[in-house]
Amino acid sequence: MSSSPYRKQNSKSDAVSVTLTDEVGRSLTCNIEYSMDLEGQEYALLLPIDSPVEIFTWNEDDADEAAIPVEDETEIDKIFDTARVVLQEQNLTLQRTAVTLTVIGELPDFPDEDAEPDADPEQESDFEELMWLTSFYHEEQEYAIYTPLDPFFILARMNDDGQPELLSEEEFERLEPMLPMLEDQFFDELD
Repeated sequence: MSSSPYRKQNSKSDAVSVTLTDEVGRSLTCNIEYSMDLEGQEYALLLPIDSPVEIFTWNEDDADEAAIPVEDETEIDKIFDTARVVLQEQNLTLQRTAVTLTVIGELPDFPDEDAEPDADPEQESDFEELMWLTSFYHEEQEYAIYTPLDPFFILARMNDDGQPELLSEEEFERLEPMLPMLEDQFFDELD
């Protein structure tokens, strides 16, 4: 495994930006944070330039049930305009992009983990790796929009033209066990 010239050097601001396009033509502009050669193929860890967001809902029968991510494109189509309006109230612009929904604008400050040292660990939120942005109702169903607190990396294959391509399901399943090691290696090189 070797790194390529696309790799971000020592956190300098000379990151290379690329556009990832999905099968329906939606695009997502990302920085190449790290690239590597695996089995003769160039792969890259991409970090979206705009902030990724996720929409969750709950089963209306059980309010104590864990939140369910909204992943069905038809449901996202139904609630997208409402979600966009609620986020505009926070000066955030919701976008339908490849791989994930994103927002343009300045996110609120992330909560300081040390702010509540006496917090009961049993009362920690189910969303400890996500930060709540807003909630809304659509047709009497509650939804909430969160942004990840950790970097949202996307593993992509680099084609011969230096452009990223989404991985097939089979390719992703084959490489998925290596992701933690690749992310650790990337963070080690930043130190």
